Amino acid sequence: MREKVIKAILDSGENFISGEQLSKQLGISRTAVWKHIKALKEEGYNIESVNRKGYRLAEKPNDILSSENITHNLMTECIGKKVIHLDTVGSTNDYAKEIGNKVNGGTLIISEEQTKGKGRLGRTWESVPGEGIWMSLIIKPKIEPYKAPFLTLVAGASIVVALRKLGVEASIKWPNDIIVNNKKICGILTELSAEMERVNYVVVGPGINVKTLEFPDEIKDKATSLYKEGYRISRVDIVRQFCIEFEKLYKAYILDGDRKATIDICREYSPIINKEIYIIKNNKKELVKCIDINDNGNLIIRDRNGEIKEIMSGEISIRGVKGYV
Repeated sequence: MREKVIKAILDSGENFISGEQLSKQLGISRTAVWKHIKALKEEGYNIESVNRKGYRLAEKPNDILSSENITHNLMTECIGKKVIHLDTVGSTNDYAKEIGNKVNGGTLIISEEQTKGKGRLGRTWESVPGEGIWMSLIIKPKIEPYKAPFLTLVAGASIVVALRKLGVEASIKWPNDIIVNNKKICGILTELSAEMERVNYVVVGPGINVKTLEFPDEIKDKATSLYKEGYRISRVDIVRQFCIEFEKLYKAYILDGDRKATIDICREYSPIINKEIYIIKNNKKELVKCIDINDNGNLIIRDRNGEIKEIMSGEISIRGVKGYV
């Protein structure tokens, strides 16, 4: 019922909606309405109450990652239409895998905190309560399993476009790091459940540093956040815009087999193309020249001997010669 109360208030926008209206609309007593409003205020909603007028939002709830805020008038067909919001969880990806077979594709898991956040290659991901966007998207594409890794690029391209539409000068370091001012603000962990010839579900898990201002010594030279770089933007707006952009690129790839839209974004906003970079595998570094990202989403490099090679993401990392990129 509380979800219905906040939806009614969100629908009313800047206009007041009276307790009597809410009571009749929702089929509950005015006392019950008041109790729900009180609880919503405690959750962080800035709801204005005026005698003889009723209730309205005094300000847009930009930082409350509730299902109601994210899904309210969200212009997608599938992605983000169902949101599960948690206060804390071990890992949103692990939670998504627990329920992956039980929910519809497009379901989004968001938690204010992760106690066992995960990154690529077995790394941990710091997930401080309330300071970022820790989310995992469950999708169920009808594709062969070997085509699933490309969805990491789809997610990365979607985040870059979403952030740029919100005014952030973001880029994407192949295959899955989102960069602002040459430091990482977001990583994406993609995990797959599949049989020999079909995908059961894919979990795409971006973690976005939004408000964090202090980072541990071991990562402070390569990690940053939107707030630290001067971008004070809404967590809700980021999630909603990501859902919109992801659905566009996802449908293009899954329904039409179109990789070009995603690849073009990854090329346009790449900070490493035409630069020397280090390819790191098994703790060994190789200095190469990054030439391009090909139509399959793989990296094209030229090694010291002048040989052109195609690199798949797999178990490798990439670093710039003079820093993270």
